[in-house]
Amino acid sequence: MKRFIKILVFVLITALVLNIGLYFVYPDVSKLRRTSPKKTAFMEYRERQWQEEGRKKKIVQQWVPLSRIPAYVIKAVIIAEDDKFWSHEGFDYEAIQKAIEKDIKRKKLALGGSTISQQLAKNLYLTPSKNPIRKIKEAILTWRLERNLSKKRIIELYLNCVEWGDGIFGIETAAHHYYSKDVSELTAQEAARLAAILPNPIRFNPTGTSKYVGNRADRIYEIMVRRGIVIPEYEEMISEPQKIEGEELNSPQEPSQQSPSDNAAKTDKPGSVHPQQKR
Repeated sequence: MKRFIKILVFVLITALVLNIGLYFVYPDVSKLRRTSPKKTAFMEYRERQWQEEGRKKKIVQQWVPLSRIPAYVIKAVIIAEDDKFWSHEGFDYEAIQKAIEKDIKRKKLALGGSTISQQLAKNLYLTPSKNPIRKIKEAILTWRLERNLSKKRIIELYLNCVEWGDGIFGIETAAHHYYSKDVSELTAQEAARLAAILPNPIRFNPTGTSKYVGNRADRIYEIMVRRGIVIPEYEEMISEPQKIEGEELNSPQEPSQQSPSDNAAKTDKPGSVHPQQKR
């Protein structure tokens, strides 16, 4: 009996190692340099949810190249979700440490602090599950994405694949859905509000009256103005600018965040955003 148990444990451990190890070679992430995914694992997850709930919904997504997305739209999302995006290699260790410390205080495993690269890996290939095995797979895929794709391609994929509402995927779709315009026509304030809902796009609406969204969007916009990403309106220019102590964008803890991101806004890497990028 003891021998049988040992063999069973060995088989299970071997299967687990092989299952995780597979992600070092599969899928072929290098294909993403040239081709864009028509459907992600997260989109398929949403479709299964709707089917189980008996809802007849379809994924709505409009792909847009990075060159058609204004720089301030890209900056707003990076400030909100992963302000060290241009400088890190896929992982923000400081944010991970802070997330772990919060988990310890709450006595709850949430494992936040995900970068844009990590979120992209999860959305493309995995499920929203928070179990440790999935997080290991996510880390492997993130490492591979960072080594096979340029930063510009990673942010292009992210902005086109991330969810901005129930069944609404991609920044172009979001711009049309919420503001009835192309992403290239969004104002800086609208970009800030769209970026503000990313922690939980199912719960929040950029055009709604949520104080959380309003405060977060204002903070993102203030940081963009402070960095010279956008020029404020004339009325704001002739007023005494509000003093901003530091530039860390701390998200209030919401009960059901999809992609927690407490890390934001310290110093951008110069020249990190292309003029008139994406969508």
